[in-house]
Amino acid sequence: MVEEGVQAQTQASASPQDMLVETVLHAEHDQAAGATAKVEGWTPDGDAAPQEGESKVTGPASEDAVIEAIATVHDPEIPVNIYELGLIYAIDLYDDGRVRIEMTLTAPNCPSAQELPIQVKDAVEKVPGVKSAEVEVVWDPPWDMSRMSDEARLALNMF
Repeated sequence: MVEEGVQAQTQASASPQDMLVETVLHAEHDQAAGATAKVEGWTPDGDAAPQEGESKVTGPASEDAVIEAIATVHDPEIPVNIYELGLIYAIDLYDDGRVRIEMTLTAPNCPSAQELPIQVKDAVEKVPGVKSAEVEVVWDPPWDMSRMSDEARLALNMF
């Protein structure tokens, strides 16, 4: 399915929409670095969501597949996956198969601080199309319960 989208983009490369895609692909990189350009990004606030009428650019790994992989990782002290807890701050997909993830922890002294980022990295690297994953733990902005999904709040009985 991703391959069909890539083929469709390359076949219709003369359209203005594809020129927009080319601009997005190279917005953060020069033309010589095109092979490693960022093709898709995600933040919980929706900063990287496509605008109305703009097509969604996809790379070798789909955003949904990466999120599903991240959702397999659970905090051992909380019976909810880390994605629903709101611990994932950003997911960047690159067209060369790299994935960069920014995540946080519920507290700086979290007992799982060493193992959770490794579990996320391992889970994401199993996604088809992902060649490598980098997980960075960030502390700004600090995590709070408002970042939890409704499903997580329901599971934890925190309305």
